[in-house]
Amino acid sequence: MSTKPLKIFVYDGRNMVGFEEFVVTFQEYLWSFPMLVLLFGTHLYFTVGLKFIQKKIPKGICLSLFGGKNGGKNGISSYEALATALAATIGTGNIVGISTAIAIGGPGAVFWCWITGLLGIATCYAECFLSVKYRVKTPEGNGLGGPMYVLEHGLKKRGMAVAFALCTVLASFGMGSSVQSHAIQMAAERQFEISPHLVGMLAGVLVGVVIVGGNQKIAGVCTWLVPIMSVLYIGSCIFVIGKHREVIPEALLVMVKSAFSSKAVLGGVCGRTVMIGMRTGISRGLFTNEAGLGSIPMTAAAVGEVSPVKQGIISMTGPFWDTVVMCAITGIATVCSMISRPGAYQGVKPDDMCFITFQELPMAGEQILSLAMMLFAFATMIGWNVYGTSAVKYLWGEKAVKTYQVAYMLFVYLGAVLSLNLVWGISDLFNSFMAIPNLFSLWMLRRVIIGETLQNDGGGKAGMDKIGNVKV
Repeated sequence: MSTKPLKIFVYDGRNMVGFEEFVVTFQEYLWSFPMLVLLFGTHLYFTVGLKFIQKKIPKGICLSLFGGKNGGKNGISSYEALATALAATIGTGNIVGISTAIAIGGPGAVFWCWITGLLGIATCYAECFLSVKYRVKTPEGNGLGGPMYVLEHGLKKRGMAVAFALCTVLASFGMGSSVQSHAIQMAAERQFEISPHLVGMLAGVLVGVVIVGGNQKIAGVCTWLVPIMSVLYIGSCIFVIGKHREVIPEALLVMVKSAFSSKAVLGGVCGRTVMIGMRTGISRGLFTNEAGLGSIPMTAAAVGEVSPVKQGIISMTGPFWDTVVMCAITGIATVCSMISRPGAYQGVKPDDMCFITFQELPMAGEQILSLAMMLFAFATMIGWNVYGTSAVKYLWGEKAVKTYQVAYMLFVYLGAVLSLNLVWGISDLFNSFMAIPNLFSLWMLRRVIIGETLQNDGGGKAGMDKIGNVKV
């Protein structure tokens, strides 16, 4: 945490420097200890309480892929909900974030990120279970849910529900739109001489074309976009791993040893203390898969006729693909490359480490990585719009959605042309504020989650197909 004195609201001609320091310091404090302990503790509690529900991941994958279209006339299918959630969560954090974590916390950070993602699967199940159980139906038959509905109908905490929804809307303008379009602009600038204004306008138009179609249009785009971008990126990482397959055992050993040892590894490139590695890996794992933040449940509630247990099992595969698979493959590819070519990483900025790894590809490595980053960022933008729209509908109703969509496209444009240091800090802050009421609802309703889940565990099809809806 920064120890610099805070000078609140000092203007330097571009931004309020003192306010930015205050936001960044406060955000770093929340994410350095209190939030990490709260989220990690929640993950661990539900992992134990639900008797390691992670063992049902194969069942969740089968249900999402082969469970048929259960969206009905107005809802989306379980697979479409999962694809939309993955679009929002699989982003540049899976690429730049992991290589940066290795640079800061050493190879052991990958191990802690992986462990956090594995435990986070249980929390994701719990929040999606509640979202479906306490969701409401519109007159048109669409499902609306998320932590705000859980707080209002499950706990009678209307004030906390409103606070969560407001933080979701504000976070969508930052983390969901402007930060992602800035990432697209940076990736495009690396490959082409192109105006940020042009990038911003093009990104805004493309996002607008998708989001005006609503959840069903977004889900339809995500069902083909997520597999394409994942295959492109994962395939590239697997090529790098295969190229250095002889050092895979050493790379895995280095990651595990580094997670529990303060000794320098890889020729001193990434030697760090155990605590730094743990903090970096855990925070990156918590941040990238969003389990516990309350965002993923909003897509789960949009599924047509489905039970809380069944949709929870399907939705919890999201953190599995995002962190357990994507982040692990990224980390292994990076560490294998570092072991084989330690000199190439000397003096490289953390943000550029991933590009050094992708230079291992036989051709156009940097271009492929830039394309993958742009696709991931675009997917995150349209995925996060679902979250923001759900919050807007809760706060102001359907009539406010069009206004929100216009504002969302405007922030997409602004993200490409403005400096985002302050936006990054504020976005992280609102993500934290989303997590607090969501985690409160999980702890207050923990007996409902665990009791009904374990009761239905042996209930076969009858238990899995008991539809959850709140009558209002």
